[in-house]
Amino acid sequence: MVHDPAGEGWLHGPRGRRAIASLLASAEPALWTLQWHAAQAPRDSGMTEEFAQSIVEFADANPNDFNDEAVRECLFDATSSAMYWQPPDEVDLLLASPAIVAALTPVARRVAASPASAWWRSPVDLDNQHYVQWTGDPTIDPPLLSGAADRVAAWKAKSLASERNAAAMSAELSSRWTGAWWSTPAHANLVTTTCGLPELGAANLAFIEDTLGWTTATVWPLRPGSGCRVYEITGPDAWTALVGRYPLDVTRSRRPDWFHTTGHDGPWWIPDWSAVAGDFDAVHLTVSGYLSTAGRALPAGGAHTVFAGWGPDETWWLGDVLELAGDPVDWRRDYASPSNTAWQRA
Repeated sequence: MVHDPAGEGWLHGPRGRRAIASLLASAEPALWTLQWHAAQAPRDSGMTEEFAQSIVEFADANPNDFNDEAVRECLFDATSSAMYWQPPDEVDLLLASPAIVAALTPVARRVAASPASAWWRSPVDLDNQHYVQWTGDPTIDPPLLSGAADRVAAWKAKSLASERNAAAMSAELSSRWTGAWWSTPAHANLVTTTCGLPELGAANLAFIEDTLGWTTATVWPLRPGSGCRVYEITGPDAWTALVGRYPLDVTRSRRPDWFHTTGHDGPWWIPDWSAVAGDFDAVHLTVSGYLSTAGRALPAGGAHTVFAGWGPDETWWLGDVLELAGDPVDWRRDYASPSNTAWQRA
């Protein structure tokens, strides 16, 4: 069995644990049933131990590599179940048990060594970038390839205003009002892209947090010019380094949501994306970086941060460096397939 620290690193994060457990549960329905019962009885240590032992036994009896479809499906489940505006669900709490993490560790190593997950560790592929325009949503436009500086500056102004407005809201941790929970420059109309995968026009068609159930899309191939400066988020250290280098205090606006989802009570920072844009044209998140980082309260400088609202392999473009690289293609969800990640050209 190949030892891969990246595989073990995934299990440090709730999304990574969810991905590996989902892979097993989809392969063996009995494991899904045990997981469900154990999640509903969090104080029953016997059920947790039974589930952990069943993972070990199934993994030992089924040593084959996982195929592409199974790996895509587990990444879909991990991404689609992410929620940063409420406490962790029963399954995420169960999977954080040390006994479960220990049982999942050899499975994560196998997944890391599998060719099906090789792209999870890849840096941004600048020749294979695609923007997804959800055509069922009239608020989503074709990619805006100019004016990024103005939009990221406007995002900064809105973020500061959000902090001022949040000061007038209840400061009690029991308050359940929800506000801005993203650590991205959300709602700034910046271009985001993901790579194209075999039989999938863009990874973002299948792997997206807080999805609204879109079923039709136009996928635009894009390419940056030469000399593009990209910051790679490969794991927690790369994320917290970015936050510490370009800190923006968002304690008041993020505190209600991020306390509930992590149990930690700030202060909270995210990157000042307007400052990041002065040094980098884009920031790319590897799939491994997503699985090991998303949803955790991580120390950064003199505060903590949460990586939230950023899909696996997604690149946020902070500068006007992109151009069209071909004709856009329409895609639609393939309901004839039982797979959650099946799309086809329209």
